[in-house]
Amino acid sequence: MNALIFDCDGVLSDTERYGHLPAFNQTFREFGLPLEWSEDDYGRKLQIAGGKERMASELTPDFVRANGLPVDPDALAAEVANWHKRKTQLYTEMVAAGKLPPRPGIARIVRDAQDAGWKLAVASTSAEPSVRAILERAVGPDRAARFDVVLAGDVVAHKKPAPDIYLLSLEHLRIDPARALVIEDSRNGLEAAHAAGLRCVVTVNGYTEKEDFSEAILVVSSLGDPDGERTTVMANRSASRPGAYVTVADLEACLAP
Repeated sequence: MNALIFDCDGVLSDTERYGHLPAFNQTFREFGLPLEWSEDDYGRKLQIAGGKERMASELTPDFVRANGLPVDPDALAAEVANWHKRKTQLYTEMVAAGKLPPRPGIARIVRDAQDAGWKLAVASTSAEPSVRAILERAVGPDRAARFDVVLAGDVVAHKKPAPDIYLLSLEHLRIDPARALVIEDSRNGLEAAHAAGLRCVVTVNGYTEKEDFSEAILVVSSLGDPDGERTTVMANRSASRPGAYVTVADLEACLAP
């Protein structure tokens, strides 16, 4: 039996630019914080795994003092958690409103993989309500409910590029790492999968297309669809030979010795 493990943000949907970034900025405005991340700013923040961690990266001693924030570490962490809770709520509302369509090929690959008997999982460091909302929007409630594992948020001590989330996925899936394939979109995610001993297909996005993906078994512009966006193969170190779009057979070939 094979398994397919999806990252969420940038893989299931192009969430970063059109979802997370505006939700962060709206949260900053609501809490009266003098922050407004540009697209370039956010591109740099994406090197930090986790939304709370990205917010906390702004909390220099000068910023904390100037904005009357608590200096006690526990109290400050609670404040950040409150900001992040509101940000997650805003983001989930955007997903529910249909503002973040799924990336090409996701619904098709999930359908075909499930019908072929693959185990499916999501492994993300984003908040669980956000991940589940994106998953249901991308593949539909019935297909989402058939996922074997959904891991999200603070379920591991160390976030990507640490391998923890993928090691935990393997534990829950109870599958040989040689039979599991990860779909990621970033260098951080690829490093996490690689460190866990997993092969990884990368579907790049506008924030990540210039990153180093030399450990990936296959790098494509997207999974593509027969009647939609075509796949561009950017690097291929596998036995697969994708055509206009990536198929489950192509993914299975990525697991070949």
